[in-house]
Formats: sequence, structure tokens, C-alpha cells
Amino acid sequence: MAVECLLFNPMINKIGRVMNLSTKQKQHLKGLAHSLKPVVLMGANGLTEAVLAEIELALDHHELIKIKVASEDRDTKQLIIDAIVRETKAEKVQTIGKTLVLFRQSEARKIEIPRK
Repeated sequence: MAVECLLFNPMINKIGRVMNLSTKQKQHLKGLAHSLKPVVLMGANGLTEAVLAEIELALDHHELIKIKVASEDRDTKQLIIDAIVRETKAEKVQTIGKTLVLFRQSEARKIEIPRK
């Protein structure tokens, strides 16, 4: 499975971009994400380096993105989501079914989030 080989890949990690969002901030981001379409669709190959690179590009460009995780098994899906969050240093806003919403603020700060 592709997830296991990427769990501890130090080449993909960003440096120091971890945020702890409050409930108020997550609610704000959920509202913004409501109208978004998924920008990354995972295929049958699962979480590969190419998929992670595409997620990185999307986060750098949009800050708030939706990802469609293709996994029928609930435990496997959760492992994939945990690996994506860890590798991208993004904040998980919410998961609904197979859709994951991620936020990572870029240097340009395109999205203003409310104070905690």
C-alpha cells in the first residue's frame, strides 16, 4: 500500500506550518469551503508522492481545499487522511464521507480567519 511508504518521508514535510484552529475559526472555514469543489481526486493507487505534490500545490495556491479520498475501508481512509495532514502540515477542518477539507495559510494570507 502506498500510504505506508510515505508516512515518514522527510523530503515532503514543510517546516513549521502547524496551526491550532479554534472551533470558531473552523466554523468560518467550513462556511467558506461549502461551495468549493474537490481540487484533488485520489485514484485507485491511493496516496502517492504525485498526489502529495498536487495537494501541496493546491494548498500553496488556494489555502483552503477539498480532497476526495478514494477508499472504501474506513480505517484505511483514516490512515490516508492522517498521512496527508502530517505530510502537508495542514490543518484538518473537517471530513464528510470521502471528502477532506484542509487549510494551510500561505505567506500571502489570502484567507482571513477570525481571531481565536
